[in-house]
Amino acid sequence: MCGKMGAGKSTLAKALAVSHAAVLLSEDELLRRLYPKEVVDLAAYVALSGRIKLALTDHVCELLRHGVPVVLDFPANTTGQRAWFRQLIEQSGAPHRLHYLVASNDTCKRQLKQRRAGNPDDTLQDEATFDALLAYFTEPCPEEQFTVVRHERQ
Repeated sequence: MCGKMGAGKSTLAKALAVSHAAVLLSEDELLRRLYPKEVVDLAAYVALSGRIKLALTDHVCELLRHGVPVVLDFPANTTGQRAWFRQLIEQSGAPHRLHYLVASNDTCKRQLKQRRAGNPDDTLQDEATFDALLAYFTEPCPEEQFTVVRHERQ
């Protein structure tokens, strides 16, 4: 999943998992369950996310090699983040689709505000975090050789 924070990646991931009878792995859910209250800033997120990816790599590849469809609700918003997906593709030999949700900053911020209202304890779902992460966001480019499916959001 590629798209700015608040673009709807998790919502799309859930729908794709249902429509493809796929295993859904959600980074946010894994972080909440494995590291409750430890994702206090971006540095903690990067470190803990890296642990999860390291732990899941072989397992995800094994599922894919056995023909089990997998939807990864993990952000692919930088070339560095997309490198993990590239590793999974190459290691498993499985076909893939990178779903890219295109949404305006205003749309994303509106979504974040609604999300935060429903979960005020989620301290990293705010405009300041959005703005900080936006500085790192890079659209997928043809040289990365992903099969990109674009989703335009209003």
